[in-house]
Amino acid sequence: MAERRLGDALRGLPREEYVVSTKVGRLLVPTPQNAHEMDDAGFCVPADHRREWDFSRDGILRSVDASLELLGLDDVDILYLHDPDDHWAEASTAGIDTLLELREQGVTRAIGVGMNQSAMLTEFVRRYDLDVVMVAGRYTLLDRSASNDLLPLAFERGVGVVAAGVYNSGLLAQAQVPDDAHFDYGVAPRRLVDRARRLAELCARHGVALPDVAVQFSLRHPAVVGAVLGARDGAQASSGLERYRSSIPEELWAELEAVDYLQVRA
Repeated sequence: MAERRLGDALRGLPREEYVVSTKVGRLLVPTPQNAHEMDDAGFCVPADHRREWDFSRDGILRSVDASLELLGLDDVDILYLHDPDDHWAEASTAGIDTLLELREQGVTRAIGVGMNQSAMLTEFVRRYDLDVVMVAGRYTLLDRSASNDLLPLAFERGVGVVAAGVYNSGLLAQAQVPDDAHFDYGVAPRRLVDRARRLAELCARHGVALPDVAVQFSLRHPAVVGAVLGARDGAQASSGLERYRSSIPEELWAELEAVDYLQVRA
């Protein structure tokens, strides 16, 4: 659905004016018998397909072909292996080999891996000729764990890091942190809500809003080449751009670094 909508939006625009990435590693298998039901895995879509893990060469090629057809494109700029947490053996062999082949053929310009953890991403960077990795939720204003392993190695090897989930599933998305805020796709534990509120209070004392700082935080690291902001509609997309452009005082950055250092190691 996302690729079809994106393809419709891009149609007619000069190809050199945008960068498109997509992921491989899961195939959509038709389940028309369940079309009258809604998906039961967190997606707001009909259950007329099921997702099936497949990091084999054939699975990846089928996934790429389907993506290109939906997007209406002949190539994409970046291809990521998608969440291979439980599939290291196949993803790190057939998966990587197939991406290298597609890069050589010009089907994609860059290859990488996208995950919600930094440890396995670090191993991919250490062992293979990647261009970029996407790390979701592990390098944010609240959770900086990727700075311990992934970011230093990526910077050393010239691998770009795309920071996704910069709001940590919503916990950092509002100036006032609500009681029912989410973290990593579920209700946030009270200790994290309290910590986010302390960060919000610190931001407010400097006259800026927590989500503005959350958007810009990851981009300050030299290994990070981009941040991914989720958007429900056009208004949220516009607000994300405004947050990126907002002015953050240097004094706040220095204070945030000190606060986080004490909290992480307490």
